[in-house]
Amino acid sequence: MSNSPRTAGDLFVIAAASGTGKTSLIAALLERCPRLALSVSDTTRPARRGEIDGQHYRFIDVDSFRRGIADRRYLEHAEVFGNYYGTSRDEVEKHWAEGRDVLLEIDVQGAAQVRRAHADVCTIFILPPSMAALGERLHGRGLDEPEVIARRLDEARREIGACGDFDWLVVNDDFERTVDELVGIVNAWPLRRARQYWRVKQLLDEEANPITIDPDRS
Repeated sequence: MSNSPRTAGDLFVIAAASGTGKTSLIAALLERCPRLALSVSDTTRPARRGEIDGQHYRFIDVDSFRRGIADRRYLEHAEVFGNYYGTSRDEVEKHWAEGRDVLLEIDVQGAAQVRRAHADVCTIFILPPSMAALGERLHGRGLDEPEVIARRLDEARREIGACGDFDWLVVNDDFERTVDELVGIVNAWPLRRARQYWRVKQLLDEEANPITIDPDRS
């Protein structure tokens, strides 16, 4: 951590296997945490039914995305099922400049990249109650062919295997309770020692309060 005050907002990452209910949970979380801004990712995949460019994703062509990678415009990026996904650095910094905290909805590959670049990122992994429940959800959505669902379940097993790298694990077995847990994490994260240090440094430096806190100790 830098030895000067942190001026940017906090950075949150939520990852989950496809079909875990992540999108609905994030929508509810954003309603209850107005300071939190969702960073809209770039992607090269075609828009699905009902998706709006600039709201769900920014849909761009492969050449534009590759130029963005070469120009280091992405905080993180990954190729998933033959399509590129990435988080624009400008998008995140824009929200920080507005005084917002930023939420990234990305996969485990992207989360690992962000973790390497931002040691103080808060990472959350949402788990399904079971693989059987996840399979039922994927079939129930009616969005994919059986072979695609089988591939997504295989990918889910791989992603769930990486959940131990995340700060928080939340099981989505009850929607409202899961939203409450996510809100609790978002509200508690800014109160950790490393974040609060710069807010109370003047108080700690006063002669009447000879208190020493190491902002880098977890």
